[in-house]
Formats: sequence, structure tokens, C-alpha cells
Amino acid sequence: MVLSAGSGVYRQAQPSSSQASHYDIPGSICSSEDGPWPRPFTSLGATEAWKKLSHTSDHQSMLYGANGRWRADAVNFQPFPDARSQDRYAMQRLNIGGRMWTFTAVFDGHLGDATVEHAAYHMPIIVREFLEDMTQKHGGHIVPPPLIADMFSNSIRSFDEAIARDVLELYASILHDHKSGGNNFKKARLCMYGTTALVALVDPDHENLWLANLGDCQGVMISETANHSWNFEILTTVHNGENVREIERVKREHPGEPECVVDSRVLGAIAPFRYESYTICTLVVTALHHWEEFLVRNFTPPYISSTPEVTHYPLDPSQRSLPKYLVLCSDGFTDICGEDQRRVIERWLQHLDSSADCGGASNLALQLLWQGLGGDPVSVSRALTLDSKVPWLDDISIVVQSL
Repeated sequence: MVLSAGSGVYRQAQPSSSQASHYDIPGSICSSEDGPWPRPFTSLGATEAWKKLSHTSDHQSMLYGANGRWRADAVNFQPFPDARSQDRYAMQRLNIGGRMWTFTAVFDGHLGDATVEHAAYHMPIIVREFLEDMTQKHGGHIVPPPLIADMFSNSIRSFDEAIARDVLELYASILHDHKSGGNNFKKARLCMYGTTALVALVDPDHENLWLANLGDCQGVMISETANHSWNFEILTTVHNGENVREIERVKREHPGEPECVVDSRVLGAIAPFRYESYTICTLVVTALHHWEEFLVRNFTPPYISSTPEVTHYPLDPSQRSLPKYLVLCSDGFTDICGEDQRRVIERWLQHLDSSADCGGASNLALQLLWQGLGGDPVSVSRALTLDSKVPWLDDISIVVQSL
């Protein structure tokens, strides 16, 4: 059987056992200490590799716009069978006064999945409520894009504030209420963990895109030009120790505290400088052992901002005949791409029209993940089937949205 998939055409082969070292897998989080290396993996043919990738991933698709003109595809991926992914995605159409807005997002959880699960479920609800309120206040008239950007930022901040209110209403002595159902602890753990967030909003007329970013996820706009070349534009900046402006912001907000940033981490503990839920965590978890080192430097919280960086991107109606894609991804995807991210995306673009006889092949995000993992059956098999007792890849979430 011949299958057109990934980066070329492959003949189906029987699975065979092969060997791989940690550096053979793009974005591997393993080191030489996780050996012995090399370790075996099962080399799959193209059809089986596609099927396994599709089965291992949580992927969905959504049509939106008039007559389903546009689409959004999403995937969440963690190949290690004993690890539950702490990434999430969300895709929803929001009916605001009979007009359909489009909400898409990726979230990257930290230390657990409580907050990221909460964010993926509740963030669309909160944005919808703010949109409804804004629409009512303006009496159905067109709202200027800067006001929508402010609304978008306020809605995301309110998510963090809602968690804070729930937790600060509790007394430390009753947080551990497992014997009585654990409801207080469930509220408290939302601020013990955290999540990054990259949220996109498209208006009903499909003329405006807003991106709200907290953390180190990435948004990329890919647009075909009139001469059939492709433009690549990164729409987000990372909010971590690689961003000098973020370090300067935290130091400016906490004068006289030389350890507010240590080793490019907030208080020496947390990599993202903007996050959901960590803004108030230092107020309520002082009794937890794994925060002790973190709390020694905690004098004037909050140190981590829940104010997103909002970008407005006009969508030119005259250019709708030219393909345009928005890619939202967690840092797990940028890790597997490394310095070859543009090449990975170019390879993906070259094979968008390829067909495959297996489920999930039409999902654009799943196709992009295939390319990020190497773009051929052996590379993908290596990432899927490595025989290891520990995870070898970070969680990966991707949303690909046509515009």
C-alpha cells in the first residue's frame, strides 16, 4: 500500500524494533542520566504511525463563519502512557446577540492539571459574559477595537481574580477538608498550581483578531502573498526570564528585593512571569512544604502578573482569497521544532493537500504535529514508541485556525 502522508510518499512496512538515543528525539526532555541509551522503539510504517499518532492525541475540529467557510483544528499530545497531559485547548463559537464570535485558546499547566482544566472550561464562559455586557452597553453599535482589547484583557484578569476571591474566603485551618468532601481544598489548589494562556478572539464580521497572551505560548500568523510565497509573523512575546523587559518589570515593581528574580525565575521558582492563578498563591499556601524555598523570598506579592499582553490584528477582507493561518501552540511544540520551526511550518504547508487513508489526517494541527516530530514515519515512531520509564517529551498543544 502507498500512503501520501507527512513529508512524502511512503510504502507501508511491518513494524520493526530499532534503537534511539535521547538526542535523536526533537525537543527531548531526557538526558544522559535517564539512560541507559540507546533505548528501543518500534519503527512503524506510515499508516500505522498516523493511526497511532491520531489515537495517542486528543484532537478535534470546528467549522465557523458563514457556511463553515473557516475551520479550527486542535491537538493535545503526550506520548508517555503514564503521564496525563497538563496542556489543554479550547475552541468555541460564542453567540452574542445573534452574532457569532470565535474563541480559540491553548493553555499550558504547571505542577498539575487543576488550574489548566479550570481555565479551559471557564475562560470561554467569562469572555462570553464580558462580550455580552459590552454589547449591551453599546446598544448593538460597533465597538472600536481598542475597547474590545481592554474588555478582553479585563475578562482574563477577572478569571484570576475569581480564583483569588474563592481562596481568600477560606481559612487556612479548613483548607484540608478531605474528610468532608474536599470542596475547600479543590478551590485552594487552583492557586497552588497555574497555567499559561494564549487566547484568540475573532469578531463576527471576520475583520479583526485579538490575541491575549500570558506566559510562554506562541502565536504565529502564516499568510500567503499574491506571488504565492508565505509570510511568517510571530505575534506574541514570551513572558519569562528570556525577556529582559519582564525581568525589569518585576524588579521595578519590587524595589529593594534583589531576590525577586533569581536565575531568571520569579523568586527563583517559577519560569513564567505572567500566569493565571500564581498571582495570589503566595498569600495562601504558606504551610505547604514544597513552597518553602519560594516563600522565603516572598515579601510583597504578587510577583507574577495576570495582566495579558493583548495584540490586535486587522483581517483585510480584500485578502480573503489568499490562505491565512493562525497557529497557537504551547512551548512543547516550539521545543520540538527548535531553530527549525519555520522549516517545519514550510514543510507542513507543502503537504496541506496531501491525503491519507487514516483517521485524523485531515486535522491541520495533527498534520503540523507530524511535521514537528520529524515529518517521516521513523521519526514519528521514535517519538511515539520509545521504551522509557520516564516522559521524554513535554506536553504539546496546538490550534491551527484558518482566517
